[in-house]
Amino acid sequence: MKLVIDDACYAYHKIFSEFGEIVAMAGRDIDANSVQDADVLIVRSRTKVNQALLQDSQVKFVGSTVAGLEHVDQDYLTANNITFFSAQGCNSMAVAEFIISAIVNLADEFGFDYTQKTLGIIGVGNVGSRLAAKAELMGIKTLLNDPPRQDTENLPEFVDLSTALSADIVTFHTPLSFDGKYPSYQLLNAKNFHHISNQTIVINAARGGVIVEDIWQKTPTKANVIDCWENEPNINQNLQKNAYLATPHIAGHSVDAKFMGSFMVYEALCEFTNTTQDKDIVKLINPEKLSVNQNNLKDTLNSIYDFKQDTVAIANIKNFENYRRNYPIRYEWHHFNPSFPLPLPLL
Repeated sequence: MKLVIDDACYAYHKIFSEFGEIVAMAGRDIDANSVQDADVLIVRSRTKVNQALLQDSQVKFVGSTVAGLEHVDQDYLTANNITFFSAQGCNSMAVAEFIISAIVNLADEFGFDYTQKTLGIIGVGNVGSRLAAKAELMGIKTLLNDPPRQDTENLPEFVDLSTALSADIVTFHTPLSFDGKYPSYQLLNAKNFHHISNQTIVINAARGGVIVEDIWQKTPTKANVIDCWENEPNINQNLQKNAYLATPHIAGHSVDAKFMGSFMVYEALCEFTNTTQDKDIVKLINPEKLSVNQNNLKDTLNSIYDFKQDTVAIANIKNFENYRRNYPIRYEWHHFNPSFPLPLPLL
């Protein structure tokens, strides 16, 4: 069996070598020629998986080690009997921790009490649910908006989009969708941007395209935190220059999230090939408890990982892709033994 794998997939050789020959390359370089005689294709977000890539190939299994889906033409895969698996939720904890760290630092920067602010969470799936749980532990009032969930669940505490957009802090955690009953493309647009005031903190750690950037760059806010951009890596430099945090789509790039993305695809490939799982693989990330000796939440979080370094790293946007591919080691909070307690709900 031949596997073509994006070389940014975590520990790909240790995790997937038992299945056969591995050809690893940068996701942007994976093309129709490179997958023609492959049986398995494992990608991250930089490879467009569609007819142009797979036609005339022998690929029968596609695994995506990231949570996003817009880079994969699932209709084509289904029509051609190609099994597809996506690691949904693999980075949800990492993104939630990114948002909480940003809020805590903003509260210190601007001198406000986050327990007196409202947090509008737009999209309450894997990430939004974890974020809401952490915010609740911290005493932050949340305004939850997720119309697809409201259609199928009894969620009386959820609010409409206008209410969520009127929160003090507005953060987006939707997938990027262009059709259906609730498309998220340009969700924040000319018709509803008036809900964003010069006192609003706006965060996009969902997908580029969820917010109309041409309007956003002209709208005064208290602060912007931007991890996801349209036209990556050629990002909007006006928004970048004025953002409190301007990071290169790395909110979900913890070591844990990258491992879990690979591991979830590994589990699916084992099922597809009827292979018994190697129980040692799940132990690949098992550092000893790491100590953090700080007496407040902000310094504790920044000692674990300071996201301002990611903003500095792409001050020159030519570094965007290289920095993502060579991202610093960042462990999630549960690996640490801090002096100051962390908001760690049981989710």
